[in-house]
This record gives sequence, structure tokens and C-alpha cells, in this order.
Amino acid sequence: MQVSLLQILTSLSAGIALIVLLTVRYKVHAFFALVVASLVVGMCVKMHVNEIIATVKDGFGSIMKSLGLLIVLGTTLGILLEYSGSTRVMADQILKLTGAKRAPLAMSITGFIVGLPIFCDSGYIVLSGLNNAVSKRTAVPVTVMAPCLATGLYAVHCMVPPHPGVSAAAGIIGIEFGPLMLSGVLVAIPAMIAGYCWSVYAGKNNGGVAPIPGAIPVPEDNSGKLPGVWQAFLPVVMPIVLIALKAFITVKDSGSVAGQFLVVGDPVIALSIGILLVFITSKNLDSISVARLLQEGAEKAGGILVIIGAGGAFGAVLAATKIGDHLGSALPLAQLGLFFPFLLTAVIKTAQGSSTVAIITASSIVLPLLPALGLNAHHGPMLTVLAMSAGSMLISHSNDAYFWVISRFSGLKMRPMLKIYSLSTLLMGIVAYLSVYILSKII
Repeated sequence: MQVSLLQILTSLSAGIALIVLLTVRYKVHAFFALVVASLVVGMCVKMHVNEIIATVKDGFGSIMKSLGLLIVLGTTLGILLEYSGSTRVMADQILKLTGAKRAPLAMSITGFIVGLPIFCDSGYIVLSGLNNAVSKRTAVPVTVMAPCLATGLYAVHCMVPPHPGVSAAAGIIGIEFGPLMLSGVLVAIPAMIAGYCWSVYAGKNNGGVAPIPGAIPVPEDNSGKLPGVWQAFLPVVMPIVLIALKAFITVKDSGSVAGQFLVVGDPVIALSIGILLVFITSKNLDSISVARLLQEGAEKAGGILVIIGAGGAFGAVLAATKIGDHLGSALPLAQLGLFFPFLLTAVIKTAQGSSTVAIITASSIVLPLLPALGLNAHHGPMLTVLAMSAGSMLISHSNDAYFWVISRFSGLKMRPMLKIYSLSTLLMGIVAYLSVYILSKII
């Protein structure tokens, strides 16, 4: 298969444009858009049909092998935490610690912590009633409270496994989840702060003091069945601690007895322990509800997995075109370094709306370019994933489903959403990238 760089770039552009067109204009599910794009790119570079199909199957299976269990377990943990009331308890406790005067900061921190195991859209829906009630009780405008909660959730959703986009990127690039999780949290913190600061600054000048009518009401008090504070936090904190300890010992002394014992720090086992802790600490779980929730977790994860699998297939087709070799010899990629994966992901995200699709697509393109970018050794692959995660933050606007979740459950209209939330995501992405760049100079 002899093809020119121009032909490869034209095929790649056609594939990305097709993904954007199908998902944004015609509302086609991202799985089918990615599969169709894989076929189109393969045919444009003159791959045989049998070769395209085999490559798509290999790419799909490879990403499932590395991420399947992680996504299913992470999704299930989030659903169990929602049902058990743990997210409500965590939010209440953080609000008590910060005080009513710092209610926006409390909701931002709540979003950050709750968002570690729970997807940002689910987390916002669960916490929206509490968020609106706090806004009314403290007289803090909902135009401040809603973006603060939203950006706290969004920061970890883009940066920290087991969320699907960054997890898929790690699987495609081929890096360990432990160090990525620790680094992702470090980068997500300044991103969250940036989102919080802009939300407070801009939100005070763009709205009233009470939640807008039509927002979701506060759930009824169910304190008799809610878990205690430590019981609520434990299923979230324990997997993070186990994964962090395994990452540390693997680097320092992987052959020791302690290193062997900390096999529980494997992300799959750590998340399984988190699920077991929810069962142990929850007061409102019975056999019927457990069976229903486990089914819901598997079904919800299935929708995510097919997108990630299709992204892996798209990446396998791109890798077969040898795009890395062509671009490496034609462009001064070494001078761009981390900025290239960041900018590429940001462009795709802004164009088609999904952070997950953006980072999966970008990962597939960037993987063969790592040597040319000078990012194929030492911590380069991990920093590349972090840079793409930062790019997947900006800009969230009207083509992003999460944008409309925030609008619907807070009652905010388009104009304040764009002026406050969308600009927050722009600042968050820039701050996150700068944090990754500083981290690259330190490690």
C-alpha cells in the first residue's frame, strides 16, 4: 500500500469531517460514525476490504481487552453511589465544612470528589436538587452555583480514569492507569479552581438569587437510610488510595512482598473493592435493588464501551496508513511537542461536542506521531494523554450533551450558559494544559 502524505491527510480530514457531520448534524450514534469513518479512511488509502475489516476487528478487540472491565466496574460504582445516597451525604458534609458563605466552593469541591467515580452528567443530575436548594438557602445566584458544580464534575471527568475518554486514551497510547490517575488529579485541581473562579466572577453579574422555576426539586429527606459520612466517602477514597499505593510501590520496589500484596491496587480490583464497600456500608440495598442496579450498570457501560471500541478500530486503521512516518518526515513536529495533541483534541471537541469522542479520535491520530513529537520515551506518553485530556475540556457549548444537562437541571438559558459555563471550560482547558506543561518540566 503506497500512498502519499497528501492522500493520507485528505483521507484523515474526510474521516474526521464525517464523524462531526454524522454525530452533530444527523445525530448518528458515535459508534456507527466511527465505524463508517474507519471504512472510509481505509478505502481512501486503498486498503483491501478484507484488510480493513480485519484491522477494525483487531482495534476493537484490543481496546476492549484493556478497558472493558474498568469501564463496567466504574459505571456500576457510580450508579450504586447514587442509589445509596452517598453522593448526597458527601455534598452535605463538604457544605458543613466550608460554611454557607463559601457555598460555591463547597459545590465545586463536591463536584470534584463525587465526579471521581461518577460521570459528570449523572453527577450533575444527582446533585442538582441539592445545588438549587443551597442556592436558595444562601442567596447565592444559581448562575454562580450551577457552573461551580458543573466545572468541578467536568474537571475530573476529562482528566481522571476510570472516565471513558481518558481511559480510552490510556489504552490506545499504552500507559499505566495508576500514575495517570495521580497526575490527572493534580492537573484537574487547578482546572477546577479556574472554573470556580470564573463562575463566581461572571455568575454574580448574570442572574438572580434563586433557582429558576422548573429546576428539579430537592429530594425528600431520607436520612434514616443514608450512610454515615465515612461510609459514604470510603467507596470513593479506598480505590484511589489502593491504586496510588500500587503505583508508588511498583516504581520503588516492585519485587517486594508489599509489592506483591498490593495487587489489590490494580484498577479492576480496586474498583471491585469500592463496589463491595458500597454493599457493606449501604442501608437501603436489598437483593432486588442490587440486581436491578447491577443490570443498569452493565447496560449503561455497554453504550460507552461500543464507542470506545469503535474509537480503537478507527485508531487501528489510522495506524495502518503509517501516518506517523509520513508526518514525522514532512513536519517539524518535535517543535510542537505537547501542544500538538492538546490543540488537535481541542479542535475536535469544539467541533463535535463529545469529550470522549474527541480524545479517542485524537489518540488514534497522535499514537503513531509520538516519536516525531519526541514524546515516545520516559513520561512522554503519559504527558501526551494529559495534554489531550486538557484539550478535551474546551470548549463545551451547544453541541455538548452535558451543556444541556446543566441548562435543563439548573434552569439557565443559553446566554448565561455560554458567557459563564462555556468560557469556564475554555479557561479550564488552558489552565490544565499549562499545568501539564509545567509537570513536563518537573518529572
